[in-house]
Amino acid sequence: MARQPLFEVRGSPVHGLGAFALRRIRKGTRIVEYLGERVSHEEADRRYESKDANDAHTFLFIVDAKTVIDAGVGGNEARFLNHSCNPNCESVIESRRVFIEALHTIEPGEEMTYDYQIQREEDDPPGIDEVFACRCGFPQCRGTMLWPPDPPKSPRRTPRAQPRPSQRKSATRKPRRQARDTGRRVEKTSRTRGTARKSSRRR
Repeated sequence: MARQPLFEVRGSPVHGLGAFALRRIRKGTRIVEYLGERVSHEEADRRYESKDANDAHTFLFIVDAKTVIDAGVGGNEARFLNHSCNPNCESVIESRRVFIEALHTIEPGEEMTYDYQIQREEDDPPGIDEVFACRCGFPQCRGTMLWPPDPPKSPRRTPRAQPRPSQRKSATRKPRRQARDTGRRVEKTSRTRGTARKSSRRR
């Protein structure tokens, strides 16, 4: 008997389409892999270089210094998870693959979100915060999907036991979602939380 899917994609009060839990999802559950065509940063920039500077829509996700996932080509439903400043999910890189995992237990009907943490760049045009405005509704919403200019260092935490040593780090989207090290270590395992970086719009 086929098991009920974990989530469905439908209209979201946050933005456009969103991903909503169909059943209770426990903390730590690996919900979905972020899929799409794997391309170089240079190719990702080429694809989006003519993009309107006022368009914040992006399906680009940084894997590492060489690779970006373009979910606009061959992507799956993972691309519909919206940003929130108070997310219930996080993105994780393991063996150069990007996964979305539950930060805490998610109840049926709850929209699944994670913090894109889009990186600022020196050549960002004026009003970039408004272009990437966040309307997640969280009382302490920072008002933008962009990460603060000087993000605070994450506190050291007790590492969570892993089933096997593997390289884990938190994922990032392009404008592009980009990784930030939280300093957690388990043997040879490293884990960071996901972020995004904007599509290249050089001027």
